[in-house]
Amino acid sequence: MSVRRAVIWDLDGTIIDSAPHHWEAWKLLTAAENFSLSYEEYVSDFGRRNDEILRLRMDPHLSDSEVARISLAKEEAYRQLVRTQGIDLLPGVEYWLSRLGPQGWLQALGTSAPRGNVDAIFDALPVRHYFDAVMSADQVAHGKPHPDVFLAAAAAIQVDPADCIVIEDAPAGIEAARRAGMRSIAVRTTHPALEGDWTFTTLDLLPDDFFQSLARDSRAAG
Repeated sequence: MSVRRAVIWDLDGTIIDSAPHHWEAWKLLTAAENFSLSYEEYVSDFGRRNDEILRLRMDPHLSDSEVARISLAKEEAYRQLVRTQGIDLLPGVEYWLSRLGPQGWLQALGTSAPRGNVDAIFDALPVRHYFDAVMSADQVAHGKPHPDVFLAAAAAIQVDPADCIVIEDAPAGIEAARRAGMRSIAVRTTHPALEGDWTFTTLDLLPDDFFQSLARDSRAAG
């Protein structure tokens, strides 16, 4: 019986070049809510959920209702930017999204973004059909670096975590993959020193036989 294998994709900074839109949305939010967030802090928070970011950068004692209100305002600003300005896939993403299924890999999305953001991206870009499962931050108890979202994605497509490869651009996501018992491809789109089990500057630099080689190695080891 053939082994079920999967690639679990992060979204922001891995599939899409969303950093400019998110930064603009955060600047609008900090002005409205009267708190400060430096660009360096913004980058260091990549991969984390809004509840963690807001309590870290704004007020550790924010109530759940305040977190929900402020987070929604920020994400609505982001979604409006996606709708009005569009958004781009990062290099190599469309190529690999289209190739992995025919090569026998299931694909899932495991993101720290709320589902509303995922839906906005699916409305803007024709990529939804590539994914066998979609897991967003609001579907799990804990965000990255906890492994919850990756484990939920693997469970949804019934693939053992050891047979999943995570593609990530942020330290929190790489750590989440490690805790989930999954290997990771680090893409250095947002963090130049990021390291995974395999590391590439952009996904268009992966060798054409990269995933086929992983499958062959796995069969040989089995």
